[in-house]
Amino acid sequence: MTGEEYIYTKGARNGPENWGSLKPEWEVCRNGKSQSPIDIKNVEGFSQLGKLKKDYKVAPATLKNRGHDIMLQWDGDAGKLNINGTYYKFVQSHWHTPSEHTLNGSKFDMEMHAVHENSKGERAVIGIWYTIGQPDPLLSKLLDNIKLSGDNKDIDLGILNPGLVKFGSRKYYRYVGSLTTPPCSEGVIWTIVKKVWTVSREQLKALKEAVHDGFEINARPTQELNGRKVWLYTPNVV
Repeated sequence: MTGEEYIYTKGARNGPENWGSLKPEWEVCRNGKSQSPIDIKNVEGFSQLGKLKKDYKVAPATLKNRGHDIMLQWDGDAGKLNINGTYYKFVQSHWHTPSEHTLNGSKFDMEMHAVHENSKGERAVIGIWYTIGQPDPLLSKLLDNIKLSGDNKDIDLGILNPGLVKFGSRKYYRYVGSLTTPPCSEGVIWTIVKKVWTVSREQLKALKEAVHDGFEINARPTQELNGRKVWLYTPNVV
């Protein structure tokens, strides 16, 4: 898919509010009732959710410029995430600037999505927020290649450690939503990590410069909750 099939410019013919009218198979972008991203404000504590259980391992990876974003794709078995006893394989990560999910109406400088899939093709995505500060270890390793990826070529990264994707497991938000890009498919288990990580200005600039013109801002506006609950997991303090 070329990035220009849809764009993020509000009010444009193929902008976010019109994605659902561009193709029949994208209709859920318009009429879905469990769309993402959302603004996280009213949450309910739910200690039974349990810590995030990840079991990642080194694997071959490719950096892809999809025009609308930069994606790190795992080509081998990079390990898995266990959610409620179901295993989701780690398939790819990509970055949005600024953040797509908001907290009490406020955006962060960047949001990374770590996408996992189970054997039925169902997705579980971990969203990680970043503000400007110290460099992110994963982006530090990828920075030179991100700068080279501007002409849409795939870059073979060799063996990479997915453990560089840092996120805490102690506190997180959980809700059921959708993909944030067309076709906006629903039934995605979202986990938004409460801890905010840091990214350097240089790293943020490299991501914005690598994507196609017009995609420097590639965050979908927040969607209606439509009665969905947002849970906050915090460990029980003994």
